[in-house]
Amino acid sequence: MISGRKNAGKASPCLLVLISVGCFFATYNFLTMVGHGRGRDGPRKLLDHGGAVSFTSGSDPSKRFHVALTATDALYSQWQSRIMHYWYTEMRRRPGSDMGGFTRILHSGKPDGLMDEIPTLVVDPLPEGVDKGYIVLNRPWAFVQWLQKADIKEDYILMAEPDHIFVKPLPNLARGDQPAAFPFFYIKPTDNEKVLRKFFPEEKGPISNIDPIGNSPVIIQKAQLEKIAPTWMNVSLKMKEDVEADKAFGWVLEMYAYAVASALHGVHHNLRKDFMIQPPFDPKTDNTFIIHYTYGCDYSLKGELTYGKIGEWRFDKRSYIRSPPPRNLSLPPPSVPESVATLVKMVNEATASIVGWEEER
Repeated sequence: MISGRKNAGKASPCLLVLISVGCFFATYNFLTMVGHGRGRDGPRKLLDHGGAVSFTSGSDPSKRFHVALTATDALYSQWQSRIMHYWYTEMRRRPGSDMGGFTRILHSGKPDGLMDEIPTLVVDPLPEGVDKGYIVLNRPWAFVQWLQKADIKEDYILMAEPDHIFVKPLPNLARGDQPAAFPFFYIKPTDNEKVLRKFFPEEKGPISNIDPIGNSPVIIQKAQLEKIAPTWMNVSLKMKEDVEADKAFGWVLEMYAYAVASALHGVHHNLRKDFMIQPPFDPKTDNTFIIHYTYGCDYSLKGELTYGKIGEWRFDKRSYIRSPPPRNLSLPPPSVPESVATLVKMVNEATASIVGWEEER
């Protein structure tokens, strides 16, 4: 449950100057120092919604983690957040779960229609124009604000995303001060050493010190994230300003920035391939905790994948940018991978159970 304020009315002055003028610190020493500061201005609102979290009797309080995702007030983000929160609520009560509280960090700067349904903290977006149309750049800034203002009871945090569905209870996969993260096949630090050396100098060690990860899903100690988040934000902004880095990393730029920021702080992650799957390329859900439905699933009626071409049957979240998916979506043909069928069944269960699903929020 979100309650109280921590360091109320404070945020890093250097941080705010950086954002307002769109420039960066000149040295990595100063970049790292930002992680320890607190200053004058912070999020506009701290809204307390939701009820007390119930835990299974076997849950060790020292291992519980707070589930946090960043989101906007766009309908596309809202319906995904509602499904994600539904399955969090279902799975947190089951044996084997170390899930604690939940926060949707809403970086639209104002409340939306889900405030009474999902525990939410409203924070400010980056100043207009700073993200250059790359809205994901708001994610690290949102986490910086949340960590400054929220009274987070748990010692660990799971950074998640709206398009995540929990398929089973999630235990704390971190090992003490070694966070747990999912390794992404397309995050390749060693292949991008020339560009990354602009942000991770040689004196920090080999480029292989940068983990092949993004910020989500990650389970990490709160104290570690409090240090990493400001650096993550600064590196993200600096990469976006760098033409070569922006071109090389594109839509995964913020993911590279988190990996670099972690390495700058000497934090290395336990890589867990079982953390998450991504249909349609991962066929089964029996050895995973999260479905990430970032890719479209297109099939012929014979169950043949037609990726890159709209299928006779399809489920793609991008089909529902202006309206949420209707209840009772058609199931895929019988021969498609189990992961795809499970995804659609879980979406259907959530939409059938959420009150006022198709009402505009």
